[in-house]
Amino acid sequence: MQELSLPLKTDRLRLRAYRDSDAEALLPIYSREDVARFLLCEPWTAEVARTEVSKRIPRTGLDTEARALALVIETADGLESIEGSVVIGDIAIWFDGESSEKAEIGWVLNPAAGGHGFATEAAIAMLNAAFAHDGLHRIIAQMDARNTASARLASRIGMRQEAHLRQDWWSKGEWSDTLIFGMLRSDRQQV
Repeated sequence: MQELSLPLKTDRLRLRAYRDSDAEALLPIYSREDVARFLLCEPWTAEVARTEVSKRIPRTGLDTEARALALVIETADGLESIEGSVVIGDIAIWFDGESSEKAEIGWVLNPAAGGHGFATEAAIAMLNAAFAHDGLHRIIAQMDARNTASARLASRIGMRQEAHLRQDWWSKGEWSDTLIFGMLRSDRQQV
């Protein structure tokens, strides 16, 4: 299989591999209480940011030893009202268990970048790359049911809600519901 050509590019975004300096760029996003609320981790400190980014640097493809692709989402140079490129979040896809035909996708975006379609653009680009390059049959997204922005994104990109698991996850001192969305290769949208 041919190596995936990175960065993935859309009209307004560049999805690129991680580098050490991304710890500083992602810290203001992941350290936010409102972002970390629906994640499995607590808000990041500077030390946690460096550790997490170092774990993500080798995640350069589903066909690698890491069995995952983790990319930083940044705006492309030359966008109106944004000078240079700005890191607005990250997105990852990883194998769901032992199968090399099923994977899970997840994303985190800066709420300040919301409302511009960036998340939709990034997620569709990642899904298209995973289905086309890696030949996946199915991709799922799981999220805290209270994370309505993520659920809306999953629907918007063509994923279908397949399950609502009631109080199935103990996280941060409380039981929470999980939503599971799925997409088959035949469901995908093209950018």
